[in-house]
Amino acid sequence: MFFLSSRYQNQIGYTRKRADGTLVAVTRLPLPAQGLLLGYHQRRQGQRLDLIAAHYLADPTTFWKVCDANNAVVPDALAVHDLIGIPSTTPVNS
Repeated sequence: MFFLSSRYQNQIGYTRKRADGTLVAVTRLPLPAQGLLLGYHQRRQGQRLDLIAAHYLADPTTFWKVCDANNAVVPDALAVHDLIGIPSTTPVNS
């Protein structure tokens, strides 16, 4: 079960059998949506992604959208970036 704004909420889950025979529930990693950037945020030392997401996207749990916009698999990968791309809240038509 995933929280409502999770990137996994609409992903289909399935099970896999481990070498020891145990079944585990798994979910595929979703592909990041290609979208426009609102602009860039100059990150200050120690500034957390959830606070940046809360400021720009009005929801701290959408920090993963900031990761996706910057091609970062994990939030810690952005710790070394001075400029962080902020994703648009408007979806892009395909």
